[in-house]
Amino acid sequence: MILCCGESLIDMVPENGLYRPLPGGSVYNTAVALGRLGAPTGFLWPFSQDAFGAMLRAPLTEAGVDLSLSPESRLPTTLALVFLNDGNATYSFYDDGTAGRMFAPEALPPLPDTLDALFIGGISLIQEPCGSAVEELSHRAAEAGRVIAIDLNIRPGFISNERATRERYNRLLRIADIVKISDEDAEWLFPDADPGHTATRLLDVGPKLILRTHGADGATAIHASGSYTHPARKVTVADTIGAGDTFNAGLLTSLAETGALSKDGLDAITEDLLRAALDLAGRAAAITVSRPGANPPWRHELD
Repeated sequence: MILCCGESLIDMVPENGLYRPLPGGSVYNTAVALGRLGAPTGFLWPFSQDAFGAMLRAPLTEAGVDLSLSPESRLPTTLALVFLNDGNATYSFYDDGTAGRMFAPEALPPLPDTLDALFIGGISLIQEPCGSAVEELSHRAAEAGRVIAIDLNIRPGFISNERATRERYNRLLRIADIVKISDEDAEWLFPDADPGHTATRLLDVGPKLILRTHGADGATAIHASGSYTHPARKVTVADTIGAGDTFNAGLLTSLAETGALSKDGLDAITEDLLRAALDLAGRAAAITVSRPGANPPWRHELD
C-alpha cells in the first residue's frame, strides 16, 4: 500500500465570477489519483466533521482509498482561494486552527503492516504542529525500511519561518528515496546553485530517484544510472490544478506495478522502467490539465 499523509482542503475555484468549492490539497489529490489509477492506497489526515469534511471524504471513498487511519475532528476544514492567470493557479491558504493544521505527532497511528511506501509533501510540511507529525511519521517509515516519496511543492508565500522550514526539508531529503523538485523549489532551497545542478546533487544526499518537472516541456528522471527526459503531451490546457499531483500518482503507480517501489527495486531500476513510469505519469497529468480543477483520470481513461 502507498500511504499518503498530508493536507486535504477545499479549493475555492473561480467560476463565472463566483467561487466554487472543490476538494483539493496536494497530497489529497495524489491519493485520489492513485486510487483512480488502481494502486492500493491509504490516506492519513484529519477530516473535519463539517460539511466540507464530508465533501473531502467522498472522492477518496469512490476511488477505493483506505481512510481507516484518518481521525475525525471538530475543527473546521482548511480553505484555499485559487487565483487563475492564463490557466496557471496560485493560492491563498486559510488554515489557522483547522483540523489538518492542528494534527499533532501524538495523534499518529502505528504504521500499517501493509505499508510499502509513504508519500508526503505540500503545505503540510510547513506549519505546526502538523509539520512535526508528518516528519515524525516519515522517520518511523524510514526506520521500518519503507520507501519515502516527497513532492517538495514549496510555496514561499506561506512560509513564516524560513530557517526552520529549510532545516526540516534538509532532514527529510536525507531519508527520502524519491524526490520531485521543480526549478522553483530548487531556487528556494538552494538560491546560490543552478536548479539543474541541484537536482543531480541531491543524489549525493540520499534520494535514489530525483524527478524534475518542466511544465509543458515534460519531466526528467535523474538516477545513478543516468538521466532520462520525457516530453509532455500536447493538450489544450483548462488549468494546471492537480497536474503535478496526478504526475506523482502516475509515477508511483507504475513503479508499484513493476516491482520497483522498494529500496532494492529503486537501486536496480532500469531505463525502460523509468521511461514507462514517466510515460504513465505524463499521460495521466495531461488528462488532468485538459479539464477544470483537480480531476485526475481513472485508469480506463488511459487505455
